[in-house]
Amino acid sequence: MTIKVGDNIPTSNLKTMGEKGPTDISTDAIFAGKKVLLFAVPGAFTPGCSMTHLPGYVVNADKIKAKGVDTIACMSVNDAFVMDAWGKAQNAEELIMLADGNGDFTAALGLELDGRGFGLGTRSQRFAMIVEDGKVTHLNVEPGPGVDVSSAETMMALL
Repeated sequence: MTIKVGDNIPTSNLKTMGEKGPTDISTDAIFAGKKVLLFAVPGAFTPGCSMTHLPGYVVNADKIKAKGVDTIACMSVNDAFVMDAWGKAQNAEELIMLADGNGDFTAALGLELDGRGFGLGTRSQRFAMIVEDGKVTHLNVEPGPGVDVSSAETMMALL
């Protein structure tokens, strides 16, 4: 079942890159008591994700945070090493790069993408959500290829 507006974020663990390597971070630590704009991409370093989706959030990070967002998080079904390298390559210092390496959190959200036809296995659909104190207030899932309803500009208009 796909998560929807009004639902609470499921409890799960993701990974970020810490000083000593991959570090667990719980969804409670990410979302509890905060306003978070989470967006997910099918894959780090892929063309649409690297040329359009992530850069929109990087260049608009200050404007997004000025609208009351505590955390901007980018998530992909990749490992923490890849997400860290991608964040550095994209100058995403203002964002938290979240690795859902096994896709467990993505599955709990019900937002999996079957990328086997492209050699990608199971990935995340492209989406963006606004979460306030663990509750989804907005959810935009891309209906097909491209970056439109989950873009930084579209999500900023909802804040």
